[in-house]
Amino acid sequence: MIPAQSFWTHNLRTIPQGESITRILAEAIRAAEPGEVVKRSVSCTGDIVHVAGRSYSLSDYECVHLFGVGKASMGMARALAEIIGVRLTDGLVITKHVSGSLQYPIAVLQGGHPLPDDHSLIAGNKAMEYISALGSHDLLFCLVSGGGSALMTAPLMGVSLEDIQDLTSSLLASGARIDEINTLRRHLDRVKGGRLVELANGATIASLILSDVIGNRLEAIASGPTAPDPTTKAEATGVIDKYGLRKKIPGEILTGLKAASETPKPGDRLFDAVQNTVVGSNMLSAQAALAQAGLEGFHPYLLRSDLQGEAREIGSALSSVLRQMSTRGDPVAPPACIVLAGETTVTLRGSGKGGRNTELALAAVSQLADFPKVILITLATDGEDGPTDAAGAIVMGDTFRRAADLGLDDGEFLERNDSYSFFSALDDLLKPGLTGTNVNDLVFLLTLQ
Repeated sequence: MIPAQSFWTHNLRTIPQGESITRILAEAIRAAEPGEVVKRSVSCTGDIVHVAGRSYSLSDYECVHLFGVGKASMGMARALAEIIGVRLTDGLVITKHVSGSLQYPIAVLQGGHPLPDDHSLIAGNKAMEYISALGSHDLLFCLVSGGGSALMTAPLMGVSLEDIQDLTSSLLASGARIDEINTLRRHLDRVKGGRLVELANGATIASLILSDVIGNRLEAIASGPTAPDPTTKAEATGVIDKYGLRKKIPGEILTGLKAASETPKPGDRLFDAVQNTVVGSNMLSAQAALAQAGLEGFHPYLLRSDLQGEAREIGSALSSVLRQMSTRGDPVAPPACIVLAGETTVTLRGSGKGGRNTELALAAVSQLADFPKVILITLATDGEDGPTDAAGAIVMGDTFRRAADLGLDDGEFLERNDSYSFFSALDDLLKPGLTGTNVNDLVFLLTLQ
């Protein structure tokens, strides 16, 4: 569990409400703790495992297996192994950061993120080997969470790891949405887009999914290894054309897409023996944060849970909301805490350091200048904002002045996508450390009395 004090920044230390706000942030993370999320959805009575309204008699199967992929897979696997106990035959977990340990017989591999790397390729091959050894008399528990798309990769024949890396880098730099990136990943991989089920040789599969995508679309979470894929190869190619990448990506990508078979679709009998259950999402964190905000004396308000768009544009729009809250008490009167959930994108213009959350915050700095009783906070629930060790940043009415006193021009930092450096100089980066979960991003808009 992430302690509240790990959220301290310069700004929070300067206001009386600082401790209250750190407790709100900590509660948002605690609500999505992956082990607790699994335990809320899975229980065991004797030889019967109950999963979200469906029951599995372990004695009906020759072997019981566990496969986990994603940033939250360690915590999910630890909880499920505790529930199943000695009936668990073996397991394989693929994650980004190994936190603690898992008891034998569960093996753990690390993959690369946000770009797949050699470790991701090894993990993909191991996953194919592990799943392909199953049969119709086996039960497989899959534990899927965000980040799995990059942590595990098994490119189609003729497509190399380097091709996938180049494609992913180009898409990220172009500001492509994660669902668009995952549409391509599903059609270029042998374990994504429901293809893991094809490899399982008729095994019964119960998939527990911790969502990090807007709308909790099964095919989008870790590129849907156990879910039918409603998108087509033509749509995947359309993403490339949308961002003008035909001449910027390896030719093998287009060749591979053309030659590939379609992913299995909704209604395919392949999924008759598959139960896909979303056990948690960013709504868990948003609702927990709102409940804690109420306890801390704020008027809580959920604005939306489908936030997306260009980070700097969203930052500007949310600044307007904050100014309206401060001056007119609309849509909620001070002291107030509005929560939004979702995921923005960044189109790279410069070579600075930062992620979507700190860029969103940076875009709000000048627009909140001279509004002394407003706060904007961004938070990546996994504790990592893009390629950085920060989860987000905090902006207050005096952030603009403090930056100017240090000779920092927020506009210049924004132009070169250098939000991390800007907030680091102000000691207003949120650095709670790795949280072990991943349910996307949260934004907090607070007004004080």
